[in-house]
Amino acid sequence: MGMAAPVYYTADMVRALPDDGNRYEVVYGELLVTPAPRAWHQRVILRLGADLENYLRRYTDAGVVFASPADISWGPDVLVQPDLFVAAVHEARTLDWARIRSLLLVVEVLSPSTARADRFLKRLRYREAGVPLYWVVDADDRSVEIWTPADDFPVVERERLVWHPPLAPEPFTVSIDELLCPI
Repeated sequence: MGMAAPVYYTADMVRALPDDGNRYEVVYGELLVTPAPRAWHQRVILRLGADLENYLRRYTDAGVVFASPADISWGPDVLVQPDLFVAAVHEARTLDWARIRSLLLVVEVLSPSTARADRFLKRLRYREAGVPLYWVVDADDRSVEIWTPADDFPVVERERLVWHPPLAPEPFTVSIDELLCPI
């Protein structure tokens, strides 16, 4: 009795999956299925998203912040839903996921079920897409891995996150202690 060959998923196949409370993504044809995130994960995303939104409100040409769920695709075998991301303004204004492809910052907050994909598979795909800055937030460890496309290893930050988009006169900064403070 042989094993069935693994399925090579496409973005269209993932879009056709049922809305059952799980989050479905595909990277290089590999299906990634994750359950609803932990409450702590959501608090971190909401805090960081609010901080980024407040910052980008002052520099409206610098980018537009979005949170998952989203349908970001760079090809037939890619469909990702970053936890949080900033898109180029001209693409964001279309309000069409199919036209939002230039991500300026991507943030993933680790969960036990997403750590491998966030640190490896998705990181490589974001690098190939030219995402200039990728933050992997480990809220339990109180640290953030900072990746750029040229990096073979991350910079691990435990004090402050800094992002300076090209069209903003001053950088966005947030204290990791503030970001990860208990409720």
